[in-house]
Amino acid sequence: MYVPMLDSVIVGKAIAFFRKEKGISQETLSGLADIGRSHLSAIERGERKPTLETLYRICLALDIKMSTVIQKIEEELNA
Repeated sequence: MYVPMLDSVIVGKAIAFFRKEKGISQETLSGLADIGRSHLSAIERGERKPTLETLYRICLALDIKMSTVIQKIEEELNA
């Protein structure tokens, strides 16, 4: 039976896209979001999926809406 799953690599790429667009390092973003730099790095590489809470804190630190990140993820999933 096929069970669709969210691709963690696409999620990580979307977060990295917005981080780079803002010109923020992983070190800075992880500090602003109060998460470990290695955790953020693993998320961006697609090795881990962020919880909603972590995604919320990342988005606050990037000063973007969660819906903006979700829209980017959906665009990549549909590409």
